[in-house]
Amino acid sequence: MSKAFTKETEPADDLEEEVIDTPSSLPAGSRNYITPGGHARLMDEFQWLMNKERPHVTATVSWAASNGDRSENADYIYGKKRLREIDRRIRFLTKRLDMAEIVDPAAPRDDETRIFFGATVTFANEKGDEKTVAIVGVDEIDTSKAYISWISPMARALIKAREGDVVTLHAPGGTEELEILEVRYRMIPMEPFGKADEAEVMAADTNSH
Repeated sequence: MSKAFTKETEPADDLEEEVIDTPSSLPAGSRNYITPGGHARLMDEFQWLMNKERPHVTATVSWAASNGDRSENADYIYGKKRLREIDRRIRFLTKRLDMAEIVDPAAPRDDETRIFFGATVTFANEKGDEKTVAIVGVDEIDTSKAYISWISPMARALIKAREGDVVTLHAPGGTEELEILEVRYRMIPMEPFGKADEAEVMAADTNSH
């Protein structure tokens, strides 16, 4: 293995233990780098909340309010709570979309052997075990597909390195050297926002209080 490029990072979890990003996880003043597919998902969720979910809940609240005593009206109480949750999510998505800088992973690069946002990277540890990850935005993380955010410890260890380089990662289990075997820039598939996502958003908002 060539050690022409060696970089160390702060202590970090392994890919499987990567922490899901929170709304405040973007570095202060940074752009919200995101793939076209990830941006489309956020936009579709925003449109669903604005054009379907919020009007539906607003109508339910209006109907419930017309039924009398609001203090004991479950439909009214839940509806008002749901409206607050929807509005909070809309504000979050508005900020994310306003900050978004769309980067197409499949766009031509001057140096396609060097790792930046949107790269799909295959590397091997000292035991020879290989792993492939794709570096995506903070709202696109999917550990089941090995999609890691560009601000994650793993991505920070890889970014700016090239094929054949070795990077040093300090993981909870100890220091580990990773050899970069392949760097590719290609489309990173993203599932479109759909019914399952609608149910997940509603459940997450309900469980947050």
